[in-house]
Amino acid sequence: MTELVKYIVTALVDNKDEVTVTEDGDVITVKVAKDDMGKIIGKQGRIIKSVRSVVKAASAKQGRNCTVEIDE
Repeated sequence: MTELVKYIVTALVDNKDEVTVTEDGDVITVKVAKDDMGKIIGKQGRIIKSVRSVVKAASAKQGRNCTVEIDE
């Protein structure tokens, strides 16, 4: 699941080297540069909501219940 999140997030940001995605149980934590934080969140949180929807659908297909959080 971390590979999916990392693929999506790196496509959205400018500083691709500063993207770190970690998984602790069913919680996937994304850490990006401060300049790219707005690109991940989007207007009114639309982009992160979409990422969470994709991850939720993919994890349900595997029989899991993963959530995505942004580390500031």
